[in-house]
Amino acid sequence: MSKKVSLSVINDLVTDNRVHKVAVSLQKMGFEPVLVGRILPESLPVERIYPTHRMKLLFRKGPMFYLGYNFRLFFYLLKLSPDLLVANDLDSLLANFLVSRIRRKPLIYDSHEYFTEVPELLGRPVVRAIWKWLERMLVPKVSAAYTVSELIAEVYREQYNIDFKVVRNLPVCEAKDTTHPITSNHRMSSTAKIILYQGAMNLGRGIESAIRAMQFVDGAELWLAGDGDIRLQLQEMVYELELDKKVRFLGRLPIGELNEVTRQADLGISLEEDLGLNYRFALPNKLFDYIQAGVPVLVSNLPEMKRVVEHYQVGLIAESHQRKELASLIKTALFDEEKRQCWIKNLPVAAKELCWENEEQVLKEIYALWL
Repeated sequence: MSKKVSLSVINDLVTDNRVHKVAVSLQKMGFEPVLVGRILPESLPVERIYPTHRMKLLFRKGPMFYLGYNFRLFFYLLKLSPDLLVANDLDSLLANFLVSRIRRKPLIYDSHEYFTEVPELLGRPVVRAIWKWLERMLVPKVSAAYTVSELIAEVYREQYNIDFKVVRNLPVCEAKDTTHPITSNHRMSSTAKIILYQGAMNLGRGIESAIRAMQFVDGAELWLAGDGDIRLQLQEMVYELELDKKVRFLGRLPIGELNEVTRQADLGISLEEDLGLNYRFALPNKLFDYIQAGVPVLVSNLPEMKRVVEHYQVGLIAESHQRKELASLIKTALFDEEKRQCWIKNLPVAAKELCWENEEQVLKEIYALWL
């Protein structure tokens, strides 16, 4: 009989590709995954090949949101009684920990980022101290743990003296079909080159810098695929700078549609700012999604991203977020055909190595203990 595994996240499941990939991998290993999240009034439907459960919550942010989420999650997991619990990020760990102790079941921690170093917490010392206290109390007690980059894993190993593995957020490539016609409604309406940012619209992602740089880039459009805390501010910026013909907001897209949009891009950007260790050590999934789609990249001069881009020679490194310097790099990345041909030649090699099918071998080693 298959062992039931609960995977808890605090989002609405729609665009969380990492947890979906983990669930599919566990299913292939013989587990019975159940993905648990929350639902919002604007949430899109979720269709998966494994069970999902989304909880309605009274609050959407703040202390009451996190308390309400963990309260509801605790009772749901207690009733579900899984054989193995997986907490995705620190905000879902408390409820999972309590249920794992009550039911005497193993708990695995999947840290998608260096949670206590996210920019949203750096200016809030009291809130950050509470999360840090929770992390110190709970993380050393988990049965196994893994995270998204080697530098974050090194920090956790040193702080908590546990063996954090690394499972990078790489895309699935076994089913990639670049010959399939693009059916997305987000089609290019002109001969303009497409610069793509995909992901959360939050503080420190470098989106403001990319928008400002578009004042000095002609023959191109900046497409922003995603949503987040600063979306309205970004839209106001575009209006004030009169860039509405150069910058398009695509909103949150389902995974399949986002993949189609990515394939249309001429350049993918990942311009995280050095705001705390979380971003400094970041290895964003969008970087690998661009590579898998055969799209050259422009990334910040941060160690993990720089290492990938320089190793595979698939794009440029931005030493500065100053608008004119960034615009110059964007124009080089879009219109320097000699460089582009080199990157396009290297991208398939990088894509073949940087895929989930290779990375899930680490998952198999971790979860094999409980098969």
